[in-house]
Amino acid sequence: MINFIGTYDCKADSKGRVMLPVALKNQMSPVINDGFVVKRSVFQPCLELYPMAEWNILMQKMNKKNRFKKKNNDFIRRFSAGVKVVEIDATGRLLIPKNLVDVAGITKEVVLSSAINIVEIWDKDNYEKVLEETAEDFASLAEEVMGDDDDDIS
Repeated sequence: MINFIGTYDCKADSKGRVMLPVALKNQMSPVINDGFVVKRSVFQPCLELYPMAEWNILMQKMNKKNRFKKKNNDFIRRFSAGVKVVEIDATGRLLIPKNLVDVAGITKEVVLSSAINIVEIWDKDNYEKVLEETAEDFASLAEEVMGDDDDDIS
């Protein structure tokens, strides 16, 4: 499992190409030749970039769902809508498919934000808006999510 670190401001060109910052590209080097999957986020107006190995682990979990349950089929269909395999080219650029650029509302200014084992791809204005909206609730959210006394996290 790979853990990405950092938040990076980038620019997208008119074709949806984003030049990866050197620091992020270096973190991706162990998995860069395996390819990536990009998809729309379930909860936010952004995209998620999965290293292929991480995507395959997620797909193994999804494949265990009983497809004779309608809600499982509906979820799988919606979850995988618009999913694309992408690569980082030799110059370090990521080409975001046009339909996904539109879904995420990506304009010229882009934020690549690490989220443990994936990278979120945001339009900069949307990213800043979401951070601002969730700032007040973060302390209580952190306590709720991470404050379990049974965990060994400090």
